[in-house]
Amino acid sequence: MTTQESIFDIFSEEHLAGVAYKNKSLKRSIIDHLDQSGNSTITDLTIALNISVPKTTSLINELMTDGIVKDYGKDDSKGGRRASMYGLVAECGFFIGVDIKNFYVNLGLLDFKKELITSEMHVPFTLANTPESFKDLIDLILHFINNVSVDKKKIFAACLNLSGRINSEKGYSYSYFHFNEEPLSQIVENAIGIKTFVENDSRAMAYGEFYNGTVHDEKNVLFLNLDYGIGLGIMIDGKIYRGKSGFSGEFGHIPIFSNEIICHCGKKGCLETEASGQALIRMFQERIEQGHTSALLQNKKMPDNLRVSDIIQATLHEDTLCIELIAELGEKIGRGISVLINLFNPELVIIGGILADTGDYIRLPIRSALNKYSLSLVNNDTQLRMSKLHEKAGIIGGCLIARHNLLAFNK
Repeated sequence: MTTQESIFDIFSEEHLAGVAYKNKSLKRSIIDHLDQSGNSTITDLTIALNISVPKTTSLINELMTDGIVKDYGKDDSKGGRRASMYGLVAECGFFIGVDIKNFYVNLGLLDFKKELITSEMHVPFTLANTPESFKDLIDLILHFINNVSVDKKKIFAACLNLSGRINSEKGYSYSYFHFNEEPLSQIVENAIGIKTFVENDSRAMAYGEFYNGTVHDEKNVLFLNLDYGIGLGIMIDGKIYRGKSGFSGEFGHIPIFSNEIICHCGKKGCLETEASGQALIRMFQERIEQGHTSALLQNKKMPDNLRVSDIIQATLHEDTLCIELIAELGEKIGRGISVLINLFNPELVIIGGILADTGDYIRLPIRSALNKYSLSLVNNDTQLRMSKLHEKAGIIGGCLIARHNLLAFNK
């Protein structure tokens, strides 16, 4: 039996009776314990699982034979006989995260011990709701799979992160690549030959930051994904909140402003119309038409295909106009976040996405707006931090969701 078959067998829904069922259940518990607590001794596992030392030893030996657990040597205790430390085998399985942006794709490979072992960032790609764009995406994923230096049979699952409305439970995307009645997750799975899940990009980024980023002991966390649009990942009591249909987090479409700007959702006055990356580009173009100047101008003309990343880089190089625009954006975003703080009373709000790369240029206006618009007692209980994982939040979150979903799916 291969390692993959062993793991799938342990977490499968196969109904067994008596000792066989109990042993499978105990093996799941051992894997879960090692997953949460790290390397443990036989004694620690015995106490945690409330079973005998001989039984624990027998199960550990079986998991070692299956290649899922290994002996990491003696512990560091100084008194008495030192016990062996057992832990999960990093190389027994791998997971892929695919974070899809407007103009590029980030891809990553995570091992079974949740370490990112390789990644490809900013792979050129144009996101569009077309069969051609979807084919390009599949080609990029297959190229990544074929070039990673691991046994392809040990890649257990993948997760695709897309913006917009995603029903991750059923595998449907309602914003991109919805050409067929079949779930997008199944279509991708058929194309790449690996169990596939789909997730909203902001939720995946929140998940990555929660379990591998700037979150410490906080359990109730909001993650703001500031990109061409504005997304929100909600973590409540350490778990992703998706909503009834999987469409939670449409923060950018709260009608905050009284304007006549039509959002891409078809409504007017959405937060995204004045506080997103797309709004930033429009505001830049309007200021140039009004006679303002910027280092981004080429021969006093607007550059072709101006992107948010161009304005971010200009901001970091102290372009006055871009700094002013980022500050305006930050104030409006802070106004929106104050609504969230008043509603959720979270322990932590994380600022992520490409606009977070401007650092204090956007953080300070956000902080100022929070002090102005949110209730003081609530605001004082909420920390504001910038993303620690930056661009890798999405791929790490996608990998972790693929890993979690695979084990949960087979339970």
